[in-house]
Amino acid sequence: MNSINVLFASSEVFPFAKTGGLGDVAGSLPKAISKLGAGIRVVMPSYGSIPSQYKDSMEFLGYIYVDLSWRHQYCGVLRLIYDEVTYYFLDNEYYFNRSDLYGDFDEAEQFTFFSKAILEMLPLIGCKPDLIHCNDWQTGIISLMLKANYRHNAFYSKIKTVFTIHNLKYQGIFPKEILLDLLGIDWEFFTPYGIEFHDNVNFMKAGLVYSDSISTVSPTYAQEIKTSFYGENLNDILIHRSNDLYGILNGIDYQKNNPENDNRLYVPYSADNISKKYENKLRLQQDLGLPVRPDVPIIGIISRLTAQKGFDLIEYVLEEILQMDIQLVLLGKGDEHYRYIFENTAYWHKDKLSANITFSDTLAQRIYAGSDMFLMPSLFEPCGLGQIFSFRYGSVPIVRETGGLNDTVSSYNEDTGTGNGFTFTNYNAHDMLNTIRRAVDFYYNKKDVWNLLVQRGMRADFSWDKSAHEYLNMYKKTLRK
Repeated sequence: MNSINVLFASSEVFPFAKTGGLGDVAGSLPKAISKLGAGIRVVMPSYGSIPSQYKDSMEFLGYIYVDLSWRHQYCGVLRLIYDEVTYYFLDNEYYFNRSDLYGDFDEAEQFTFFSKAILEMLPLIGCKPDLIHCNDWQTGIISLMLKANYRHNAFYSKIKTVFTIHNLKYQGIFPKEILLDLLGIDWEFFTPYGIEFHDNVNFMKAGLVYSDSISTVSPTYAQEIKTSFYGENLNDILIHRSNDLYGILNGIDYQKNNPENDNRLYVPYSADNISKKYENKLRLQQDLGLPVRPDVPIIGIISRLTAQKGFDLIEYVLEEILQMDIQLVLLGKGDEHYRYIFENTAYWHKDKLSANITFSDTLAQRIYAGSDMFLMPSLFEPCGLGQIFSFRYGSVPIVRETGGLNDTVSSYNEDTGTGNGFTFTNYNAHDMLNTIRRAVDFYYNKKDVWNLLVQRGMRADFSWDKSAHEYLNMYKKTLRK
């Protein structure tokens, strides 16, 4: 097969705009696939929040109009070549010049516009991809639009689609009236085997039903979502489409996330020079106002503050965690309940807990570098990137065995000497607490093993190389269908 031409569609892409793991994946996976010889381009909204250093370098290619029922909306198309990958940005002030990427009242209209604009822009940019790679619910409707409204057009007739689930919980569920009012799609598609979902329209379901192939971001999660507990009421469809479902583990960009030259760190270091890592730890303690103690283990948490991430477990035993001789550093935003819990607890435990209710890319890297352990007790975790970053920077992960956490972290076994972290199985606060205690005991009393785990994580390879090959193989199989 000749070189495959792929259009990678995502509602967020790092470093232009990011709220979570999707942005990280969209920022690094296309680059890795491109290195394998595939022709891949990326398209995303031209958000008003994109830093000016990128906006000022964009080239205006032209414009189109996108019709959503009675709406006739302008869409400018801009291009930027960055890191040897071509990016397209779809510009509409009304839909994309907002304070937040998601959460507005008209999300259905916003991302229907984005999805349809992707299809409508192709002739303008002279791009006829073999395959469109759609990501999460914001682009799930593309596959349905192709089948319902574009197949009669020879330009679009042979385009295949892949749909990647980054988190099945967020589905884009809207009133059924948008079927005609926004989507311009006939009622024949509004069935239990189509886009209908409890008498609503479900964008995620559209991606699952109408895409030629489906992938998700870890092998374990690909199996979990076919069960009722993890399947978010879509497990029957995923079982039905098992032969088209791939579980491919996410990676990270090992060039941009390298402790030997990461300028976000206080001091560079490597697996061969761990002592420099501990200079990062002391500087982190200084900056966060914690007692500067090289001997005490720092447990890092970088996460959205939600129950999905295990914060109900942490809340339940937080005082018991802080009774240990440790320091806890939190970075993240989310539910007001957890914000209050951590800020209030930090007020009374200034020597033990630093609660940073914000997000800072620089502080995140400094926590990975300055912490000794990294806690991710998730209820479910499609892949998780935090534990992979923690490996890269020598922070030993403590995780629950679910999703991608299960695929990347294995509990240290004293009999065999195998393993790279500390894990627990049941979603139980005291199981988590006992696992934290085990890790802390190793830190204090088994330094040789601890140093081995630090170096083992840093020398592991969770880059995109292997996964990019798997994506390319999935593309080839999809095009043969």
